[in-house]
Amino acid sequence: MTKIIIATSNEGKMKEFRSLLAHKDVEIVSMKEAGINIEIDENGTTFEENAAIKAKTVCDYSGCLCLSDDSGLVIDYLNGEPGIYSARYLGHDTPYEEKNRIIIDRLKGVPEEKRTARFVCAVAAAFPDGRVITVKDTMEGRIADAPAGSGGFGYDPIFFFPPKGTTSAEMTAEEKNSVSHRGKALRRMVALLEKEL
Repeated sequence: MTKIIIATSNEGKMKEFRSLLAHKDVEIVSMKEAGINIEIDENGTTFEENAAIKAKTVCDYSGCLCLSDDSGLVIDYLNGEPGIYSARYLGHDTPYEEKNRIIIDRLKGVPEEKRTARFVCAVAAAFPDGRVITVKDTMEGRIADAPAGSGGFGYDPIFFFPPKGTTSAEMTAEEKNSVSHRGKALRRMVALLEKEL
């Protein structure tokens, strides 16, 4: 059985990775479960670069196949903010409830058609032989007028997905995985990994 370390400490992401890879004959472990406690300097300028930096750092440290994602919310009206800084936006320790409230305040009075946004996810796989492959996908939507739903994590309560008529946080895990940026990117990555696994 192939062991895959997921380079994240985010429980929400671990849950999504586990459910998306559940049908594969692989052992999925987090950095914490693998006993890896290292600082990773995410100094890339794109989602792909940051995903690759995380995957390669953990792969080099552990000698195992490593998957990592870098994802975030891109809001057109805010010139792409928070973008690659989504996790660090308004300070690392600022609760998402507050980040979401501030974003909604910043878009007060902005008409629906100008509230376009997307979740972006790049997934990188780093192999012990030095290879790194990346894929990227998106989930298109807009910023809601008010937070709704208690599912998901992060910016999910303010991200409205028109085809479903709900926010990300109002979807079941299965619904979200079928349409989300991470679900789509991870399925593309799994297809590329088929011959490796």
